[in-house]
Amino acid sequence: MQREIYSKLKEWKNSPYRKPLVMSGARQVGKSYIIKEFGKHEYSSLIVLNCDKDERIADIFDHGFRSERIISDIEIITGEKVIPDETLIFIDEVQEVPKALASLKYFCEDAPQYHIIVAGSLLGLAIHQGVSYPVGKVDEMTLYPLSFPEFVLARLGEQAYVKLTDEKPDDFDSLSSVYVTALREYYFTGGMPEIVAKFIEGADVEYLRDIQKRIITDYSLDISKHAKPEILGRIHQVWNSIPQQLAKGNKKFLYGDIQKGARAKDFELAIEWLKDAGMIHKVSRVRKPGIPLKYYEDFSAFKLFLIDHGIMGAMTDAPVSEILLGKNVFEEYKGSFTEQYVFEQLKVYSGSDIFYYDSDTSKLELDFLIQKGNKLVPIEVKAEENLKSKSLRQFFSNNPESCPVRISMSDYRKQDWMINMPLYAAFRVATGE
Repeated sequence: MQREIYSKLKEWKNSPYRKPLVMSGARQVGKSYIIKEFGKHEYSSLIVLNCDKDERIADIFDHGFRSERIISDIEIITGEKVIPDETLIFIDEVQEVPKALASLKYFCEDAPQYHIIVAGSLLGLAIHQGVSYPVGKVDEMTLYPLSFPEFVLARLGEQAYVKLTDEKPDDFDSLSSVYVTALREYYFTGGMPEIVAKFIEGADVEYLRDIQKRIITDYSLDISKHAKPEILGRIHQVWNSIPQQLAKGNKKFLYGDIQKGARAKDFELAIEWLKDAGMIHKVSRVRKPGIPLKYYEDFSAFKLFLIDHGIMGAMTDAPVSEILLGKNVFEEYKGSFTEQYVFEQLKVYSGSDIFYYDSDTSKLELDFLIQKGNKLVPIEVKAEENLKSKSLRQFFSNNPESCPVRISMSDYRKQDWMINMPLYAAFRVATGE
């Protein structure tokens, strides 16, 4: 399965400034697969070390960080020769061997001829629990579930992908019905590579839902295995509450919706744990729409999104037949699926932080607010063809230098003050028209 990150990996390999690469991302998003594919096709040889399965790997890094000795030990354990600039060394589940992560500093400084990639499903969690991280000595990438363009590439092929990603938005109309059908399918599958691959192969949808639930179970097992006992229950409470929080008209995360009388101090650590594990994302409110947005971040008000809308569908037992065949699927699930879906596309393609905005003194509410250069981009998400955008127009009146975008089921159109972007092209808001 082709992933857009593959081209970034090639750029990393060929960069004269290349450092050891740390790839992060939650469980089941396809990190190991894409790194192995990259190693097989772009290098003469690939050596894979799995820290979770081979206890000998920890011994390699227990005797200091001299690069040549580490390489020699890797050759002895694997029985393979490491050829500088021609062999890719992939260390998987690196969080299980913290010294392996620490060693990257010395490979960067003393042995740049060795190409090394490390990855781990709970790497973010490990780093924030005291693992020595080689700051400034590594390159970094994050892999997310498949975006909608990547789903189109897998489902419809290169031509449909190129049209969606490269051509002018006003040329979408000829394939709009095709993209809408694909979006309906993507609403069901989500972006987990295993689900998408099995769906394209023609697997039964109930079987696919079972796989989604197995992934949810794996996530829950990770929580139970790695979380401290004193916050274990609260992590599960936060995780299980997110779909219901997103289904509300006001999607601001409320502690009281988890447990009556709950306060921030009761659940802050649980939220941070889930963030570090890559299972959720946090979108803060801004106090005022100013540049830079980060300066006006309001840490007390935020929304929480899951890693994948397909997983959310399985968590809520959303009827598969309604998603794939229902006449009003985009309207029916507008309270949760649509905003979750749009957030995922912005997260993958936006190079800046994502916020939302609402005013304490008026009814002005914006689903998302991002910054592109010196411009603010207010975003309103609509799950149907309702083109009323009172909040968006009011925001533009107050901030005439902004570039408002409405994402809806309507076709692309550029007005004098606003752009309407089709729901299937939501990612274009982050990448540009």
